[in-house]
Amino acid sequence: MKTKDFVVELKNKSEAELQTELVSAKKELFNLRFQNATNQLDNSSRINEVRKNIARIQTVITQKQKGLLK
Repeated sequence: MKTKDFVVELKNKSEAELQTELVSAKKELFNLRFQNATNQLDNSSRINEVRKNIARIQTVITQKQKGLLK
């Protein structure tokens, strides 16, 4: 999924849905780090991708809380 599509999709979700998305992304990041530490991770670039997605989710949550988005 392209970044722009991902952000548009996030903006259309409610805050509760964003919170669940954030929790699942953090769990995925934990699992990826664990796999990396045990040398089981094939695609290490996925860690950076998930970290950026977490930041995007948090940004949209903050924008919604400040009333910048509907």
